[in-house]
Amino acid sequence: MELHEYARYDAVGLRDLMREGEITAAEVETVARRALEVANAEVNGLALPVFSPALDHAADGPLAGVPFLIKDNGPVAKGVPFFCGSRSVEGVVAQRDTDLMTRLRAAGLVTLGLTTVPEMLISFSTESVRYGPTRNPWDPDRGVGGSSGGAAALVAAGAVPLAHGSDGAGSLRIPASCCGLVGLKPSRGRTPCGPDVGEALFGMSCEFGLTRTVRDAAHYLDAVQGPGVGDKYTAPPPSRRYADEPGTDPGPLRVAVTTRAWSGAAVDPEVAEAAVRAGRVLEEMGHDVNEASPAVDWDTVMRAVVPSAIVAVAAPLLMSLRQPDPAKVEAVTMRAFEEAKELSAFRLLGAFDAQNRVSRSVGAFFTAYDLLVTPTLGRLPAPHGTLRYDDPEHTVTSWLESIFDYGPFCVAFNISGQPAISLPLGQSADGLPIGVQIVAPYGREDLLLRVAARFEQAMPWKDRTPRSFVGHGAGG
Repeated sequence: MELHEYARYDAVGLRDLMREGEITAAEVETVARRALEVANAEVNGLALPVFSPALDHAADGPLAGVPFLIKDNGPVAKGVPFFCGSRSVEGVVAQRDTDLMTRLRAAGLVTLGLTTVPEMLISFSTESVRYGPTRNPWDPDRGVGGSSGGAAALVAAGAVPLAHGSDGAGSLRIPASCCGLVGLKPSRGRTPCGPDVGEALFGMSCEFGLTRTVRDAAHYLDAVQGPGVGDKYTAPPPSRRYADEPGTDPGPLRVAVTTRAWSGAAVDPEVAEAAVRAGRVLEEMGHDVNEASPAVDWDTVMRAVVPSAIVAVAAPLLMSLRQPDPAKVEAVTMRAFEEAKELSAFRLLGAFDAQNRVSRSVGAFFTAYDLLVTPTLGRLPAPHGTLRYDDPEHTVTSWLESIFDYGPFCVAFNISGQPAISLPLGQSADGLPIGVQIVAPYGREDLLLRVAARFEQAMPWKDRTPRSFVGHGAGG
């Protein structure tokens, strides 16, 4: 199999080729390794050299033989060192698999590498001092989003058909928007985060991945969804396989569309138009579409997020019982460490109260609507250096304000827990991808997948490939 042939297939397509005996898993792995080498030279999305050998995995799982990558937000996989994108983390080696990693191995996914992230994962750009900037396959002068940026760059470049990621404020959906991918954030409790974490980022973060097709997202969700043993809470179980949803008629839906950011941030007209056009397509499909929006109070959002971010950044450093070396951490990480020492229990209680207020407001909105359509980002993919995590002038609050000015539409649904998906439904005049976010009521990933598949037919993106794509060229 040549590179240009390999890159044409999504995960399900590769799996089916192997099941039919047209190619072996070993042959797929060989070409995937070559694809990773070629793509990484262009985008800088790997945190370590490609694993040799691949991590252990089942030979007969539902995605057996499909090349895969995991994100540097570990520890995730036993025996693999993780760095969280920081020079201060000297390769924390996981002593056991997470529940999710156990499922990834059982699915038969062939894990070949570790993908880049911003330092401590609190950014919508993947440009850490440790790794340098991860470059967008569509335009190397622009960023890939964050924090699942390396994963997005390598999937978009055709190196692997899907990759692991996580989403605490948009960290799957925003890279999906920047790189022209499908980025699903499941409902709170849909995928496991244990056993060492009870609820990631106080319930705002969840684990999933990035794909190029809707059907891959559905099959992958089947492989990893469901509670882990002892989970604090779980999402309601699906009524059937998610893989069966993309071909199912969603029925008539009440759809709201908004392009106004709750923070008041400016929204690029090209970005707004992509969401409006998606609404028009839904109306043409026969759905009842109106301009409407949840009543999201942005001050309450910030009260929920800021203390949580301080804890998320500082906790690994505080648990080490040592003062971080300022020469080995970026400026906002250092600021979070200092602010964490002053963080009171009362302020954390206030954050939990704010989470509850946002959740109640958004939940009430979805008693009247079946879907909400928004832009994913407020702007086109940003040039490198737009978001400056290593700027000593930032406080944690001003840093979060800067990234939410860029991406204001995602974090509310991390707080409230609804599933949301970014689809690559638009392109700018310069050919840059534009993501449109679709949000459904809690527990309704089935509905999101049904509607996403309809969009994939009505506004197809499969023939749009970035400048840096391993499938370009006849010889591979």
